[in-house]
Amino acid sequence: MSLLLTQSVNLLGALLLLLAFAMISQRRILSLIHLFTLQGAALVVATATVGYVTQQPHLYLSAAITFVLKVLLIPYLLHRVIERLDVRWDVETLINIPTTMLIGILLVIFAFNLALPIAQLSSSIARGSLGIALACVLLSFLMMITRSKAVPQVIGFLSMENGLFFAATAATYGMPMVVELGIALDVLIGVLILGVFMFQIREQFDSLDIHHLERLKDV
Repeated sequence: MSLLLTQSVNLLGALLLLLAFAMISQRRILSLIHLFTLQGAALVVATATVGYVTQQPHLYLSAAITFVLKVLLIPYLLHRVIERLDVRWDVETLINIPTTMLIGILLVIFAFNLALPIAQLSSSIARGSLGIALACVLLSFLMMITRSKAVPQVIGFLSMENGLFFAATAATYGMPMVVELGIALDVLIGVLILGVFMFQIREQFDSLDIHHLERLKDV
C-alpha cells in the first residue's frame, strides 16, 4: 500500500511537470490560468497523499490552504484581472514555441542530473520528486523570461512557487506551519501587488508589454 501511494506521489509530480510543459507552450492567457489551476489541484492531492503516507497531520492543513489559495482564490483574482484588462487571448513570446520546448527539454535533463546525487542520499518516500520539482521551477522560470506580457510572467512566478512547495512536501515532508502560512500570505500579497502593477502599466501605456517600461529610464 505504501509503495502504491509512493508511486502515486511520483505520478502526481510527473503531472505537475507535464502541466509546466503545457504552460510554456500555451499562447492563450485564459488557458494558462486553467493549467495553473490544474497544477494547484495536483499539488493539493500530492500534499494530502504525502500526509497520509507519513502520518503528518499538518500536511492536510497545508493541502487545504493550497486548495483555497491556488485552486480557488488566485485563479479567481487572475480571471478578474484579465476581464478588466481584456487580455484573455493571444500571448506574445520572445522565443518561438518549438525553440522554447527544446530549451525546456534540455532544462529537464539538466534538473534530473543535478538532483540525482542529492536524491540518492534521501530517505523520503519519493526521492525522484526532487528532480521533478527542480525541473518545474526551471520551466516556470523559462516561461517568465520568454514572455513579454506581465500576466504570463505572474503565472510563471506562481508556478515556480508550486514547484518549490512540491519539493518541500515530497522531499522533507513539508515546512513548519508558521513558514507555510507566511509563504501563503506573501504569495497572496504579491499577486495583489502585481495586479495593481499591471493595471498601472495598462493605464500608462495601453498595453501590458513590459518593454514599455524602458521608456521610464529617461524620466
